Amino acid sequence: MPLFEEARAIVLNHVSTVGIERLSILEAVGRILAEDVTAPWDLPRVTNSAMDGYALRAMDCAQQATLPIEGFIPAGGSLGTSLKPGTAAKIMTGAPMPEGADTVVPVEDVTETEDGVCFPAGVKAGAHVRLRGEDVQAGECVISRGTLLRPAEIGMLASFGKIFVSVYRPPRVAILATGDELVEPGECLAEDRIINSNTLTLAAAIKELGAQPTLLGIARDTPECTREKVLEGLKADVLITSAGVSAGDRDFVRSVLEELGAETLFCRVDIKPGRPTTFALHGQTPVFCLPGNPVSTMVTFEELARPALLKMMGHHRVIKPLIEATLLTDLTKKRLGVLNFQRVSIEVRDGRYLARCSGDQNTGILKTMVQADALALLPEDLDSFKAGDKVYIHLLGGNVDMIPC
Repeated sequence: MPLFEEARAIVLNHVSTVGIERLSILEAVGRILAEDVTAPWDLPRVTNSAMDGYALRAMDCAQQATLPIEGFIPAGGSLGTSLKPGTAAKIMTGAPMPEGADTVVPVEDVTETEDGVCFPAGVKAGAHVRLRGEDVQAGECVISRGTLLRPAEIGMLASFGKIFVSVYRPPRVAILATGDELVEPGECLAEDRIINSNTLTLAAAIKELGAQPTLLGIARDTPECTREKVLEGLKADVLITSAGVSAGDRDFVRSVLEELGAETLFCRVDIKPGRPTTFALHGQTPVFCLPGNPVSTMVTFEELARPALLKMMGHHRVIKPLIEATLLTDLTKKRLGVLNFQRVSIEVRDGRYLARCSGDQNTGILKTMVQADALALLPEDLDSFKAGDKVYIHLLGGNVDMIPC
């Protein structure tokens, strides 16, 4: 039975990207670039003005000087000739600098007179001028393969006229719940039935990552029904099941996978919650068999399946960093010798993370997951933690800086 980090390493070592597709740059927002993009030209393409003002030679304004205005250069226009010594040209932001000029003086720094424009002394040569290629030079790699395409990257691509880019395809993730006791939301709910919330929970988590969930419904507790649903799920890039992986008389998921030729890489992990978690490969298709208790399902997805899906989407940074937090309440473990993930709520005070227990840590108590901002990783060798102690946490949610796998 592997330790947590060993199990996560096994998972990450056995998953890879699932394909590449070409999208318009707007459709590609939030995706991972699958090609290097090099600049076809310099940026800026020409030396231009960074301000509305006047283009001139700095040497003509070593002392305060009034210069005649010899022309106007709008953005997208040109002076049409070289700037004569001892003169200036009115220029707009982004307009090309005329030959002979080396400086722009902003309009707010000058005074207009009947004889021209009065410029202050000591104008600095090169001020308010954007040089050709000072941002990017032709042939330079501007965005590397493996980069997350954010608005800044989209702007850079657009600056070079890119309309389409190659990005990694998000995996199609099949989700299967198991159990005779389950009914779907909206169906008639008898007292001995449980609503299948795990499927929608997992689908939401998968959508949050940018992957594509497919809901397979519920496999009833027979080998035949389980086999039928698993076979359907194996057509996807990834199969995730919930429940049916313990040692009960009606837990058929593992045995069905073995019958279908899947290789089980581990069938338990030394963590709580989530000890029965199983990871298998059917050919190249990863299969995550998660426990059925709602909190166990969410925790094991968060800690084991989530990094794998991110890697399959082309991300290089897939593991959440450990953040040190100070406890505001006591935490206890029921079992020594096991890494325990406990739900905590977080506040930040004076730049420090402070954590408090979010409530009952029973794996069937969904409310404390709703109230949690993070998971506290309580190490194997301690069973109690007092207020004021330091612990490490993984923040929940997608907007978290990641570290490489």
